[in-house]
Amino acid sequence: MAALQPQHHLLLLRHRPLALRLRLPTRPSRAHRLLPRARAVSAAASTAALEDFRRWLSSHGTGEGKAFPASVQEGLGLVAARDLPRGEVVAEVPKKLWMDADAVAASDIGRACGGGGGLRPWVAVALLLLREVARGADSPELALIALRVFVEMVLLLHSYAFEWCFVPPVQLLSTTMGVKEYVQSEFESVEAEIINANKDIFPGAITFDDFLWAFGILRSRVFPELRGDKLALIPFADLVNHSPFITSEGSSWEIKGKGLFGREAMFSLRTPVDVKSGEQIYIQYDLDKSNAELALDYGFIESNPSRDSYTVTLEISESDPFYGDKLDIAELNGLGETAYFDIILDEPLPPQMLTYLRLLCIGGTDAFLLEALFRNSVWGHLELPLSPDNEESICQVMRDACKSALDAYHTTIQEDEEQLQTENLPSRLHIAIGVRAGEKKVLQQIDDIFKQREEELDGLEYYQERRLKDLGLVGDNGEIIFWET
Repeated sequence: MAALQPQHHLLLLRHRPLALRLRLPTRPSRAHRLLPRARAVSAAASTAALEDFRRWLSSHGTGEGKAFPASVQEGLGLVAARDLPRGEVVAEVPKKLWMDADAVAASDIGRACGGGGGLRPWVAVALLLLREVARGADSPELALIALRVFVEMVLLLHSYAFEWCFVPPVQLLSTTMGVKEYVQSEFESVEAEIINANKDIFPGAITFDDFLWAFGILRSRVFPELRGDKLALIPFADLVNHSPFITSEGSSWEIKGKGLFGREAMFSLRTPVDVKSGEQIYIQYDLDKSNAELALDYGFIESNPSRDSYTVTLEISESDPFYGDKLDIAELNGLGETAYFDIILDEPLPPQMLTYLRLLCIGGTDAFLLEALFRNSVWGHLELPLSPDNEESICQVMRDACKSALDAYHTTIQEDEEQLQTENLPSRLHIAIGVRAGEKKVLQQIDDIFKQREEELDGLEYYQERRLKDLGLVGDNGEIIFWET
């Protein structure tokens, strides 16, 4: 369950000579390990940790005999203890058990940092998580922490292994490295200001790998709406896994009041479908995430075309002679110097993408539309083809960009799909190839759209023709009328 939403920055459009270019990493990043302590616990005490966690849940009255944590195909999950009808509450977790900003404030970390209010919420909770792991047997919630450490995380964020070097999904790799750089920056700040300055709280060494692990735990286990200032880890409930066959996500959980006058916040998890005793309970994590985001956040992808996407980044260059005018027009219409458009496989282009492209490509005799006289109406004109030169430019630019992007891959879509059919393909390699194939399919789709548009240029109606029609100067057969007889 993701806590952050990084932007994908890949395709960039500038003023003429117009070309989209890829922002690629300059070198492969080194591999990052899972937290060493996590590996030790998972290898030596996974069964004991699971039993400890069950006892911990029972002591706090969580689960109420409806569901229990168990080893499942995905690693860990929630299994129904009896038949559960759709909408049945399977877990209620009181706020006193959450790991959130309030838990940080009440901890020694919060006391050392003035309540932790000066830290980003995810950084504060990550430090608390690492602190409890480091305390080991001294942690009052040892069972909870032991189980969290035991969880085998398959986040691609944690692995820049050889699969990424040789078969990179270009856009996902760029995003992953951007996230890693962001986490690195945050770590360097808290290491100097908090970790090293409070050796009594953090007596052991906390490395960047440790911090990245904690970030991955938060990124994957936090429920979608529990982010920002509301960020919280919800023990037990956060073990529930995702199913692509569940298409509703809004009714699976809620936070409600409980106790006297409803003052105690309670996280309530429901099953969105009927579940038989002994079967695993599933929910839908997020219907809007792409396969690249699912891979980055949770370590899996779906064989669903609607999950394959590519983000096109368009930008008004400061070197454009009409930079100021174009920027004004873009801002008047809710966009800016840079605009991002998510292209989804088998779906039309986003409505404003063609409009923004036409704005970027305006030049020559079309530049009169950038004058102040047209400032409030030009966007409406750009929603339809402007001129043959302008429309041809956007087609050429997009097709050149797609070709350049596709040339950056070393395999074809067909080769990727054949490789995905290979038996015993390592899971990370399967995910990497799956995302890469999806990226290429979307790029090919974009190219096909603009190739078809190139072939239809002569049949399009442009601004001048529309203007003549508005003035009554074009006849029914398209001929220009100079006078009436």
